[in-house]
Amino acid sequence: MKISGRNFIQGKVVDIKKGATTAHVHIEIAGGVVLTASITNEAVEDLKLEKGKACHALIKASDVMVAVD
Repeated sequence: MKISGRNFIQGKVVDIKKGATTAHVHIEIAGGVVLTASITNEAVEDLKLEKGKACHALIKASDVMVAVD
C-alpha cells in the first residue's frame, strides 16, 4: 500500500468504544502515548480492529488549534 500522508505512526489498539455510528479507537504509540481516532463503526468492522491488534495511525490535519487560559 502507498499513501500520501507522511504522519504514519505504528502502534496497537488498546481500546475501542463504539457509539451509535462512530467509534473511538485508542492507539498506543511509542513512549506509551495514546492517540484517539474517531472512525465509523463500519470501518472498525472492515479493518477487523480489536484490542491488541497492530495498526498504524495516519494523521492528516489542515488546522491545529491552540488555546490558553
